[in-house]
Amino acid sequence: MAKALFGHVGGSDPRMVSEMRRLQKRVRDLEDEISRLQAQNDQLSMAVTDVATSATDREPALA
Repeated sequence: MAKALFGHVGGSDPRMVSEMRRLQKRVRDLEDEISRLQAQNDQLSMAVTDVATSATDREPALA
């Protein structure tokens, strides 16, 4: 009975440990993906800003 209670209350279930590790790895992978996408977004935003700035700095065309 005590063994059953221990397993129910807090014994380490190998399946639970395995699932927890898998989920932690998935979270790390997703956090890495977010960082990569944020960096890519920052680069694209700077490129758009540079293009918009250079377009407004030009001399107007003569008609």
